Amino acid sequence: MATTTVNPDMTLEAQGFTGVAKVHYNLLEPAIIQESIKRGEGELGQGGTILVSTGKHTGRSPQDKFVVREASVEDTIWWENNKPMAADKFAILKADMLEHIKGNELFVQDLYAGADADHRLNVRMVTELAWHNLFIRHLLRRPDASELATFLPEFTVLNCPSFKADPERHGCRTETVIAISFEQKLVLIGGSEYAGENKKSVFSIMNYLMPDQDVMPMHCSANHAPGNPDDVAVFFGLSGTGKTTLSADPNRVLIGDDEHGWSETGTFNFEGGCYAKTINLSAEAEPEIYGTTTRFGTVIENMVYDEYTKELDFEDDSLTANMRCAYPLEAISNASETARGGIPKNIIMLTCDAFGVLPPIAKLTPGQAMYHFLSGFTSKVAGTERGVTEPQPTFSTCFGAPFMPRRPEAYGAMLRDKIAKHGATCWLVNTGWSGGAYGEGKRMPIKATRALLTAALDGSLANAQFRVDPNFGFEVPVSAHDVDAALLNPRSTWADPAAYDAQAAKLVAMFSENFAQYEPFVGDDVMAAAIKAA
Repeated sequence: MATTTVNPDMTLEAQGFTGVAKVHYNLLEPAIIQESIKRGEGELGQGGTILVSTGKHTGRSPQDKFVVREASVEDTIWWENNKPMAADKFAILKADMLEHIKGNELFVQDLYAGADADHRLNVRMVTELAWHNLFIRHLLRRPDASELATFLPEFTVLNCPSFKADPERHGCRTETVIAISFEQKLVLIGGSEYAGENKKSVFSIMNYLMPDQDVMPMHCSANHAPGNPDDVAVFFGLSGTGKTTLSADPNRVLIGDDEHGWSETGTFNFEGGCYAKTINLSAEAEPEIYGTTTRFGTVIENMVYDEYTKELDFEDDSLTANMRCAYPLEAISNASETARGGIPKNIIMLTCDAFGVLPPIAKLTPGQAMYHFLSGFTSKVAGTERGVTEPQPTFSTCFGAPFMPRRPEAYGAMLRDKIAKHGATCWLVNTGWSGGAYGEGKRMPIKATRALLTAALDGSLANAQFRVDPNFGFEVPVSAHDVDAALLNPRSTWADPAAYDAQAAKLVAMFSENFAQYEPFVGDDVMAAAIKAA
Protein backbone atom coordinates (compact mmCIF):
# COMPACT_ATOMS: atom_id res chain seq x y z
CA MET A 1 0.00 0.00 0.00
CA ALA A 2 1.25 3.49 -0.78
CA THR A 3 2.27 5.55 2.18
CA THR A 4 2.26 9.25 2.81
CA THR A 5 5.26 11.34 3.73
CA VAL A 6 7.96 10.21 6.15
CA ASN A 7 11.45 11.50 6.85
CA PRO A 8 13.67 9.19 4.72
CA ASP A 9 16.39 9.35 7.38
CA MET A 10 13.99 8.32 10.14
CA THR A 11 12.42 5.05 9.06
CA LEU A 12 11.66 2.33 11.59
CA GLU A 13 14.64 0.40 10.29
CA ALA A 14 16.87 3.38 11.05
CA GLN A 15 15.52 3.23 14.62
CA GLY A 16 16.48 -0.44 14.96
CA PHE A 17 13.11 -2.03 14.10
CA THR A 18 14.49 -4.68 11.74
CA GLY A 19 12.72 -7.52 9.95
CA VAL A 20 9.28 -5.85 9.88
CA ALA A 21 7.25 -7.10 6.90
CA LYS A 22 5.57 -3.82 6.03
CA VAL A 23 5.32 -0.35 7.55
CA HIS A 24 2.49 2.07 6.84
CA TYR A 25 3.65 5.62 7.57
CA ASN A 26 1.21 8.42 8.38
CA LEU A 27 -1.86 7.01 6.66
CA LEU A 28 -4.90 9.27 6.54
CA GLU A 29 -8.25 8.36 8.05
CA PRO A 30 -9.88 6.59 5.06
CA ALA A 31 -6.85 4.34 4.52
CA ILE A 32 -6.57 3.48 8.22
CA ILE A 33 -10.24 2.55 8.42
CA GLN A 34 -9.88 0.44 5.28
CA GLU A 35 -6.91 -1.40 6.79
CA SER A 36 -8.70 -1.90 10.13
CA ILE A 37 -11.71 -3.52 8.49
CA LYS A 38 -9.61 -5.60 6.09
CA ARG A 39 -7.64 -6.97 9.03
CA GLY A 40 -10.81 -7.80 10.99
CA GLU A 41 -10.05 -5.35 13.79
CA GLY A 42 -13.46 -3.69 13.72
CA GLU A 43 -16.62 -3.00 11.76
CA LEU A 44 -17.78 0.00 9.78
CA GLY A 45 -20.42 1.88 11.75
CA GLN A 46 -23.03 4.48 10.91
CA GLY A 47 -21.62 7.53 9.18
CA GLY A 48 -18.24 5.89 8.62
CA THR A 49 -17.27 5.31 12.24
CA ILE A 50 -15.15 2.31 13.21
CA LEU A 51 -16.62 -0.01 15.87
CA VAL A 52 -14.01 -1.81 17.97
CA SER A 53 -13.70 -3.91 21.12
CA THR A 54 -10.64 -4.00 23.36
CA GLY A 55 -11.16 -7.47 24.81
CA LYS A 56 -10.49 -8.09 28.48
CA HIS A 57 -8.86 -4.70 29.05
CA THR A 58 -11.60 -2.07 28.94
CA GLY A 59 -9.65 0.48 30.95
CA ARG A 60 -6.12 1.45 31.90
CA SER A 61 -3.90 -0.95 33.86
CA PRO A 62 -2.18 1.40 36.34
CA GLN A 63 -0.71 -1.47 38.35
CA ASP A 64 1.15 -2.63 35.23
CA LYS A 65 2.77 0.73 34.48
CA PHE A 66 6.50 1.14 35.15
CA VAL A 67 9.23 3.76 34.91
CA VAL A 68 12.72 2.46 34.16
CA ARG A 69 15.05 3.17 37.07
CA GLU A 70 17.84 5.11 35.37
CA ALA A 71 20.50 7.41 36.83
CA SER A 72 19.18 10.54 35.10
CA VAL A 73 15.73 10.24 36.72
CA GLU A 74 16.59 8.53 40.00
CA ASP A 75 16.20 11.69 42.09
CA THR A 76 13.20 13.21 40.30
CA ILE A 77 10.70 10.34 39.93
CA TRP A 78 8.02 9.89 42.61
CA TRP A 79 8.86 6.24 43.19
CA GLU A 80 6.11 5.73 45.78
CA ASN A 81 3.62 6.34 42.96
CA ASN A 82 5.58 4.96 39.98
CA LYS A 83 6.64 1.33 39.96
CA PRO A 84 10.32 0.97 39.06
CA MET A 85 11.62 -1.38 36.38
CA ALA A 86 15.29 -2.32 36.36
CA ALA A 87 17.23 -1.09 33.32
CA ASP A 88 18.46 -4.60 32.48
CA LYS A 89 14.87 -5.93 32.56
CA PHE A 90 13.77 -3.15 30.22
CA ALA A 91 16.60 -4.07 27.84
CA ILE A 92 15.33 -7.66 27.73
CA LEU A 93 11.74 -6.46 27.27
CA LYS A 94 12.79 -4.23 24.38
CA ALA A 95 14.80 -6.99 22.69
CA ASP A 96 11.97 -9.49 23.07
CA MET A 97 9.35 -7.07 21.75
CA LEU A 98 11.49 -6.12 18.74
CA GLU A 99 11.95 -9.82 18.02
CA HIS A 100 8.22 -10.42 18.38
CA ILE A 101 7.28 -7.83 15.74
CA LYS A 102 9.57 -9.27 13.07
CA GLY A 103 7.49 -10.33 10.08
CA ASN A 104 4.56 -8.18 11.24
CA GLU A 105 2.84 -5.18 9.64
CA LEU A 106 3.13 -1.99 11.66
CA PHE A 107 1.45 1.40 11.49
CA VAL A 108 3.28 4.64 12.25
CA GLN A 109 1.95 8.10 13.03
CA ASP A 110 4.36 11.01 13.51
CA LEU A 111 2.55 13.53 15.69
CA TYR A 112 2.92 16.49 18.03
CA ALA A 113 1.99 16.63 21.70
CA GLY A 114 1.34 20.30 22.43
CA ALA A 115 -0.31 23.12 20.48
CA ASP A 116 2.47 25.55 21.46
CA ALA A 117 5.39 25.09 19.04
CA ASP A 118 7.81 26.33 21.72
CA HIS A 119 6.92 23.45 24.02
CA ARG A 120 5.55 20.67 21.84
CA LEU A 121 7.00 17.16 21.77
CA ASN A 122 7.56 15.15 18.58
CA VAL A 123 6.06 11.69 19.20
CA ARG A 124 6.27 8.64 16.94
CA MET A 125 3.47 6.18 17.64
CA VAL A 126 4.14 2.66 16.32
CA THR A 127 1.13 0.37 16.59
CA GLU A 128 0.34 -3.23 15.77
CA LEU A 129 -3.36 -2.44 15.41
CA ALA A 130 -4.43 -0.13 12.59
CA TRP A 131 -7.29 1.33 14.62
CA HIS A 132 -4.87 2.33 17.40
CA ASN A 133 -3.14 4.42 14.73
CA LEU A 134 -6.44 6.14 13.95
CA PHE A 135 -7.14 6.68 17.65
CA ILE A 136 -3.82 8.40 18.33
CA ARG A 137 -4.09 10.41 15.10
CA HIS A 138 -7.28 11.87 16.57
CA LEU A 139 -5.92 12.36 20.08
CA LEU A 140 -2.58 14.00 19.32
CA ARG A 141 -1.85 16.89 16.96
CA ARG A 142 -1.30 16.26 13.27
CA PRO A 143 1.67 17.89 11.45
CA ASP A 144 1.23 19.25 7.93
CA ALA A 145 2.49 16.98 5.16
CA SER A 146 5.37 19.38 4.56
CA GLU A 147 6.48 18.96 8.19
CA LEU A 148 6.53 15.15 8.00
CA ALA A 149 9.39 15.12 5.50
CA THR A 150 11.77 16.42 8.18
CA PHE A 151 10.02 15.07 11.29
CA LEU A 152 12.42 13.78 13.96
CA PRO A 153 10.76 11.84 16.80
CA GLU A 154 11.86 12.80 20.30
CA PHE A 155 9.94 9.94 21.94
CA THR A 156 8.73 6.68 20.39
CA VAL A 157 5.85 4.57 21.67
CA LEU A 158 5.62 0.93 20.54
CA ASN A 159 2.25 -0.67 21.27
CA CYS A 160 2.02 -4.39 20.59
CA PRO A 161 -1.06 -5.99 22.22
CA SER A 162 -0.19 -9.49 20.96
CA PHE A 163 3.06 -9.42 22.96
CA LYS A 164 2.65 -11.07 26.36
CA ALA A 165 5.18 -10.05 28.98
CA ASP A 166 6.84 -12.55 31.31
CA PRO A 167 6.90 -11.12 34.86
CA GLU A 168 10.02 -13.02 35.90
CA ARG A 169 11.93 -12.31 32.70
CA HIS A 170 10.82 -8.69 32.25
CA GLY A 171 10.51 -7.52 35.85
CA CYS A 172 6.82 -6.68 35.60
CA ARG A 173 3.64 -7.84 37.34
CA THR A 174 1.57 -9.64 34.67
CA GLU A 175 1.60 -10.29 30.92
CA THR A 176 0.43 -6.67 30.51
CA VAL A 177 3.14 -4.02 30.65
CA ILE A 178 3.54 -0.26 30.08
CA ALA A 179 7.17 0.74 30.57
CA ILE A 180 8.66 4.22 30.09
CA SER A 181 12.38 4.83 29.65
CA PHE A 182 13.18 8.53 29.85
CA GLU A 183 16.82 7.94 28.91
CA GLN A 184 16.02 5.89 25.81
CA LYS A 185 12.97 8.06 25.09
CA LEU A 186 10.95 4.94 24.50
CA VAL A 187 7.63 3.56 25.76
CA LEU A 188 6.83 -0.16 25.38
CA ILE A 189 3.21 -1.30 25.72
CA GLY A 190 2.21 -4.95 25.55
CA GLY A 191 -0.69 -7.20 26.43
CA SER A 192 -3.53 -4.64 26.27
CA GLU A 193 -5.73 -3.43 23.41
CA TYR A 194 -7.18 -0.55 25.45
CA ALA A 195 -6.39 2.56 23.39
CA GLY A 196 -6.23 4.90 26.38
CA GLU A 197 -2.79 3.51 27.24
CA ASN A 198 -1.44 5.29 24.14
CA LYS A 199 -2.86 8.65 25.17
CA LYS A 200 -1.90 8.47 28.84
CA SER A 201 1.64 7.29 28.19
CA VAL A 202 2.24 10.51 26.25
CA PHE A 203 0.59 12.54 29.02
CA SER A 204 2.92 10.95 31.57
CA ILE A 205 5.92 11.94 29.43
CA MET A 206 4.67 15.53 29.15
CA ASN A 207 4.06 15.63 32.91
CA TYR A 208 7.72 14.80 33.45
CA LEU A 209 9.26 17.04 30.77
CA MET A 210 7.19 20.22 31.04
CA PRO A 211 8.24 21.42 34.54
CA ASP A 212 11.84 21.70 33.32
CA GLN A 213 10.52 24.17 30.71
CA ASP A 214 8.64 26.13 33.39
CA VAL A 215 5.35 24.75 32.04
CA MET A 216 2.73 23.53 34.49
CA PRO A 217 1.21 20.29 33.08
CA MET A 218 -2.45 20.01 34.03
CA HIS A 219 -5.01 17.21 33.97
CA CYS A 220 -7.84 19.62 33.27
CA SER A 221 -10.23 21.02 30.71
CA ALA A 222 -9.98 24.64 29.53
CA ASN A 223 -12.05 27.26 27.74
CA HIS A 224 -12.02 30.98 27.05
CA ALA A 225 -14.52 33.77 26.50
CA PRO A 226 -15.71 34.21 22.89
CA GLY A 227 -13.58 36.76 21.10
CA ASN A 228 -11.21 37.01 24.06
CA PRO A 229 -8.64 34.19 24.20
CA ASP A 230 -6.98 35.92 27.15
CA ASP A 231 -10.01 35.23 29.37
CA VAL A 232 -9.12 31.60 30.14
CA ALA A 233 -10.60 29.27 32.74
CA VAL A 234 -9.20 25.84 33.57
CA PHE A 235 -11.22 23.09 35.26
CA PHE A 236 -9.59 20.43 37.43
CA GLY A 237 -11.73 17.54 38.57
CA LEU A 238 -11.88 13.78 39.01
CA SER A 239 -14.48 11.53 37.40
CA GLY A 240 -18.05 12.40 38.34
CA THR A 241 -17.41 16.02 39.33
CA GLY A 242 -18.80 17.57 36.12
CA LYS A 243 -15.52 18.65 34.52
CA THR A 244 -16.54 17.87 30.94
CA THR A 245 -20.11 19.10 31.33
CA LEU A 246 -19.22 22.42 32.96
CA SER A 247 -16.25 23.24 30.71
CA ALA A 248 -18.20 22.46 27.53
CA ASP A 249 -20.16 25.70 27.85
CA PRO A 250 -21.63 26.64 24.45
CA ASN A 251 -21.17 30.30 25.40
CA ARG A 252 -17.38 29.86 25.66
CA VAL A 253 -14.68 28.52 23.33
CA LEU A 254 -13.33 25.06 24.17
CA ILE A 255 -9.52 24.88 24.23
CA GLY A 256 -9.56 21.22 25.21
CA ASP A 257 -11.15 18.73 27.56
CA ASP A 258 -8.37 16.81 29.31
CA GLU A 259 -4.67 17.78 29.14
CA HIS A 260 -3.07 21.24 29.04
CA GLY A 261 0.06 23.20 29.76
CA TRP A 262 0.42 26.60 31.43
CA SER A 263 3.51 28.41 30.17
CA GLU A 264 4.74 31.95 30.73
CA THR A 265 2.85 33.00 27.61
CA GLY A 266 -0.44 31.18 28.07
CA THR A 267 -2.47 27.99 28.07
CA PHE A 268 -2.21 25.30 25.40
CA ASN A 269 -3.81 21.93 24.76
CA PHE A 270 -1.48 18.93 24.69
CA GLU A 271 -3.95 17.09 22.48
CA GLY A 272 -5.76 17.42 19.19
CA GLY A 273 -8.86 15.42 20.02
CA CYS A 274 -11.25 14.10 22.64
CA TYR A 275 -11.78 10.70 24.25
CA ALA A 276 -15.31 10.99 25.62
CA LYS A 277 -17.35 8.58 27.71
CA THR A 278 -20.55 7.57 25.94
CA ILE A 279 -22.51 5.75 28.62
CA ASN A 280 -26.00 7.30 28.78
CA LEU A 281 -24.95 9.93 26.24
CA SER A 282 -27.98 11.73 24.78
CA ALA A 283 -28.58 14.09 21.89
CA GLU A 284 -30.51 16.39 24.23
CA ALA A 285 -27.95 16.73 27.03
CA GLU A 286 -24.70 16.67 25.01
CA PRO A 287 -25.59 17.14 21.34
CA GLU A 288 -22.08 17.89 20.11
CA ILE A 289 -20.46 14.77 21.57
CA TYR A 290 -23.48 12.69 20.56
CA GLY A 291 -23.10 13.95 16.99
CA THR A 292 -19.56 12.60 16.78
CA THR A 293 -20.84 9.05 17.24
CA THR A 294 -22.01 9.06 13.62
CA ARG A 295 -19.16 11.19 12.26
CA PHE A 296 -16.76 9.75 9.69
CA GLY A 297 -13.60 8.45 11.33
CA THR A 298 -14.77 8.46 14.95
CA VAL A 299 -13.48 5.46 16.89
CA ILE A 300 -16.33 3.83 18.85
CA GLU A 301 -14.80 1.72 21.61
CA ASN A 302 -16.50 -1.06 23.59
CA MET A 303 -20.09 -0.11 22.78
CA VAL A 304 -22.91 -2.58 22.21
CA TYR A 305 -24.59 -2.08 18.81
CA ASP A 306 -27.20 -3.69 16.58
CA GLU A 307 -25.47 -6.20 14.31
CA TYR A 308 -27.72 -5.31 11.37
CA THR A 309 -28.26 -1.54 11.60
CA LYS A 310 -25.07 -0.76 13.60
CA GLU A 311 -27.18 1.49 15.83
CA LEU A 312 -25.41 2.17 19.11
CA ASP A 313 -26.89 1.31 22.52
CA PHE A 314 -25.82 4.06 24.91
CA GLU A 315 -27.34 2.37 27.96
CA ASP A 316 -26.01 -1.18 27.60
CA ASP A 317 -22.89 -1.39 29.76
CA SER A 318 -22.53 -5.17 29.49
CA LEU A 319 -19.07 -4.77 27.91
CA THR A 320 -18.01 -1.96 30.23
CA ALA A 321 -19.32 1.25 31.79
CA ASN A 322 -16.14 2.82 30.37
CA MET A 323 -17.46 2.86 26.77
CA ARG A 324 -15.94 5.71 24.76
CA CYS A 325 -15.58 7.52 21.45
CA ALA A 326 -12.47 9.24 20.08
CA TYR A 327 -12.61 12.10 17.59
CA PRO A 328 -10.61 15.17 16.53
CA LEU A 329 -11.25 18.42 18.37
CA GLU A 330 -12.54 20.14 15.22
CA ALA A 331 -15.63 17.89 15.44
CA ILE A 332 -16.86 20.22 18.22
CA SER A 333 -18.31 23.42 16.75
CA ASN A 334 -17.13 25.79 19.53
CA ALA A 335 -13.60 24.35 19.70
CA SER A 336 -10.65 26.71 19.40
CA GLU A 337 -8.87 26.58 16.04
CA THR A 338 -5.50 27.14 17.71
CA ALA A 339 -6.11 25.17 20.94
CA ARG A 340 -4.38 28.00 22.77
CA GLY A 341 -5.32 30.83 25.10
CA GLY A 342 -3.82 33.34 27.47
CA ILE A 343 -2.72 33.02 31.09
CA PRO A 344 -5.61 31.50 33.12
CA LYS A 345 -7.68 34.14 34.87
CA ASN A 346 -9.73 31.61 36.81
CA ILE A 347 -8.78 28.20 38.21
CA ILE A 348 -11.75 25.96 38.99
CA MET A 349 -11.23 22.92 41.22
CA LEU A 350 -14.28 20.68 41.05
CA THR A 351 -15.22 18.26 43.79
CA CYS A 352 -18.25 16.08 44.40
CA ASP A 353 -18.69 16.16 48.18
CA ALA A 354 -21.11 13.40 49.11
CA PHE A 355 -20.71 14.32 52.79
CA GLY A 356 -22.77 17.50 52.29
CA VAL A 357 -20.18 19.70 54.03
CA LEU A 358 -18.48 21.89 51.41
CA PRO A 359 -20.18 25.03 50.08
CA PRO A 360 -21.13 25.24 46.38
CA ILE A 361 -18.25 27.66 45.76
CA ALA A 362 -15.33 29.08 47.73
CA LYS A 363 -12.46 31.43 46.89
CA LEU A 364 -8.94 30.14 47.63
CA THR A 365 -5.66 31.88 48.39
CA PRO A 366 -2.58 30.55 46.51
CA GLY A 367 -1.63 28.51 49.58
CA GLN A 368 -5.14 27.09 49.89
CA ALA A 369 -5.12 26.34 46.17
CA MET A 370 -1.99 24.25 46.58
CA TYR A 371 -3.53 22.50 49.59
CA HIS A 372 -6.67 21.49 47.71
CA PHE A 373 -4.71 20.70 44.54
CA LEU A 374 -2.47 18.30 46.47
CA SER A 375 -5.52 16.85 48.22
CA GLY A 376 -7.49 16.22 45.00
CA PHE A 377 -10.66 15.37 46.93
CA THR A 378 -13.92 13.89 45.75
CA SER A 379 -16.07 11.08 47.15
CA LYS A 380 -17.73 7.79 46.31
CA VAL A 381 -21.37 7.53 47.27
CA ALA A 382 -22.77 5.01 49.70
CA GLY A 383 -24.66 1.98 48.50
CA THR A 384 -22.40 1.12 45.58
CA GLU A 385 -20.75 -1.77 47.44
CA ARG A 386 -22.11 -4.24 49.97
CA GLY A 387 -21.53 -2.98 53.50
CA VAL A 388 -20.84 0.61 52.47
CA THR A 389 -23.34 2.72 54.38
CA GLU A 390 -21.73 6.16 54.20
CA PRO A 391 -19.74 8.20 51.66
CA GLN A 392 -16.15 7.18 51.02
CA PRO A 393 -13.50 9.88 50.46
CA THR A 394 -11.22 9.73 47.43
CA PHE A 395 -7.98 11.72 47.34
CA SER A 396 -6.10 11.73 44.01
CA THR A 397 -3.31 14.27 44.24
CA CYS A 398 -3.09 16.90 41.49
CA PHE A 399 -6.44 15.52 40.25
CA GLY A 400 -4.54 12.81 38.36
CA ALA A 401 -2.06 10.85 40.49
CA PRO A 402 -1.66 7.92 38.04
CA PHE A 403 -0.04 10.22 35.45
CA MET A 404 2.33 12.13 37.74
CA PRO A 405 5.97 10.98 37.42
CA ARG A 406 7.31 13.71 39.75
CA ARG A 407 6.44 14.23 43.37
CA PRO A 408 3.07 16.00 43.72
CA GLU A 409 4.41 18.98 45.64
CA ALA A 410 6.53 19.88 42.60
CA TYR A 411 3.33 20.40 40.60
CA GLY A 412 1.56 22.00 43.53
CA ALA A 413 4.32 24.56 44.01
CA MET A 414 4.22 25.45 40.31
CA LEU A 415 0.48 26.02 40.50
CA ARG A 416 0.75 28.13 43.66
CA ASP A 417 3.55 30.25 42.22
CA LYS A 418 1.81 30.80 38.88
CA ILE A 419 -1.45 31.77 40.60
CA ALA A 420 0.42 34.25 42.79
CA LYS A 421 2.55 35.66 39.96
CA HIS A 422 -0.25 36.18 37.46
CA GLY A 423 -3.07 37.02 39.85
CA ALA A 424 -5.36 34.17 38.83
CA THR A 425 -8.41 33.66 41.01
CA CYS A 426 -8.90 30.12 42.28
CA TRP A 427 -12.28 28.66 43.14
CA LEU A 428 -13.31 25.40 44.79
CA VAL A 429 -16.67 24.30 43.36
CA ASN A 430 -18.71 21.53 44.99
CA THR A 431 -21.12 19.71 42.66
CA GLY A 432 -22.02 17.16 45.34
CA TRP A 433 -24.65 17.18 48.06
CA SER A 434 -26.37 19.83 50.17
CA GLY A 435 -28.80 19.60 53.08
CA GLY A 436 -27.29 16.31 54.22
CA ALA A 437 -24.99 13.58 53.06
CA TYR A 438 -25.74 11.26 50.15
CA GLY A 439 -28.97 9.42 50.92
CA GLU A 440 -30.39 12.29 52.98
CA GLY A 441 -29.54 15.54 51.22
CA LYS A 442 -30.03 16.54 47.62
CA ARG A 443 -27.56 16.95 44.77
CA MET A 444 -26.37 20.50 44.26
CA PRO A 445 -28.69 22.12 41.68
CA ILE A 446 -26.88 22.36 38.34
CA LYS A 447 -28.61 25.70 37.74
CA ALA A 448 -26.99 27.12 40.88
CA THR A 449 -23.59 25.70 39.94
CA ARG A 450 -23.79 27.26 36.48
CA ALA A 451 -24.92 30.61 37.91
CA LEU A 452 -22.02 30.65 40.38
CA LEU A 453 -19.52 29.70 37.68
CA THR A 454 -20.84 32.39 35.37
CA ALA A 455 -20.49 34.97 38.15
CA ALA A 456 -16.97 33.75 38.94
CA LEU A 457 -15.85 33.87 35.30
CA ASP A 458 -17.37 37.27 34.49
CA GLY A 459 -15.79 38.79 37.61
CA SER A 460 -18.98 39.80 39.37
CA LEU A 461 -18.60 37.24 42.17
CA ALA A 462 -15.28 38.79 43.21
CA ASN A 463 -17.23 41.86 44.37
CA ALA A 464 -19.54 39.86 46.64
CA GLN A 465 -19.46 39.92 50.42
CA PHE A 466 -17.58 36.90 51.77
CA ARG A 467 -17.50 35.03 55.06
CA VAL A 468 -14.66 32.78 56.29
CA ASP A 469 -15.57 29.09 56.48
CA PRO A 470 -14.92 27.90 60.07
CA ASN A 471 -13.83 24.43 58.92
CA PHE A 472 -11.47 25.06 56.01
CA GLY A 473 -10.65 28.75 56.33
CA PHE A 474 -11.49 29.70 52.73
CA GLU A 475 -13.83 32.55 51.77
CA VAL A 476 -17.43 31.80 50.80
CA PRO A 477 -19.79 34.36 49.21
CA VAL A 478 -22.72 35.33 51.38
CA SER A 479 -24.98 35.93 48.39
CA ALA A 480 -24.93 35.62 44.62
CA HIS A 481 -27.33 36.51 41.80
CA ASP A 482 -29.90 33.79 40.99
CA VAL A 483 -28.68 31.56 43.84
CA ASP A 484 -30.57 30.80 47.06
CA ALA A 485 -28.49 32.41 49.82
CA ALA A 486 -29.18 29.45 52.12
CA LEU A 487 -27.37 27.16 49.68
CA LEU A 488 -24.17 29.14 50.18
CA ASN A 489 -24.12 28.22 53.88
CA PRO A 490 -24.25 24.40 53.96
CA ARG A 491 -24.86 24.26 57.71
CA SER A 492 -28.12 26.16 57.30
CA THR A 493 -29.42 23.59 54.79
CA TRP A 494 -29.22 20.72 57.28
CA ALA A 495 -32.26 20.00 59.45
CA ASP A 496 -29.89 19.24 62.36
CA PRO A 497 -26.99 21.74 62.56
CA ALA A 498 -25.24 19.57 65.15
CA ALA A 499 -25.24 16.67 62.68
CA TYR A 500 -23.62 18.97 60.12
CA ASP A 501 -20.93 19.95 62.63
CA ALA A 502 -20.16 16.28 63.31
CA GLN A 503 -19.99 15.51 59.60
CA ALA A 504 -17.77 18.52 58.96
CA ALA A 505 -15.38 17.46 61.74
CA LYS A 506 -15.19 14.01 60.19
CA LEU A 507 -14.37 15.38 56.72
CA VAL A 508 -11.79 17.83 58.08
CA ALA A 509 -10.06 14.93 59.86
CA MET A 510 -9.98 12.95 56.60
CA PHE A 511 -8.36 15.88 54.80
CA SER A 512 -5.78 16.31 57.55
CA GLU A 513 -4.91 12.62 57.70
CA ASN A 514 -4.43 12.52 53.92
CA PHE A 515 -2.37 15.72 53.83
CA ALA A 516 0.09 14.56 56.49
CA GLN A 517 2.17 12.90 53.76
CA TYR A 518 2.87 16.30 52.15
CA GLU A 519 3.61 18.34 55.27
CA PRO A 520 7.42 17.85 55.16
CA PHE A 521 7.55 19.20 51.61
CA VAL A 522 5.38 22.33 51.62
CA GLY A 523 5.87 25.90 52.80
CA ASP A 524 4.36 27.90 55.64
CA ASP A 525 1.60 29.36 53.45
CA VAL A 526 0.33 25.91 52.57
CA MET A 527 0.70 24.69 56.13
CA ALA A 528 -1.42 27.64 57.24
CA ALA A 529 -4.16 26.36 54.94
CA ALA A 530 -3.63 22.83 56.24
CA ILE A 531 -3.71 23.91 59.88
CA LYS A 532 -7.11 25.55 59.35
CA ALA A 533 -8.39 22.20 58.12
CA ALA A 534 -6.94 20.35 61.08
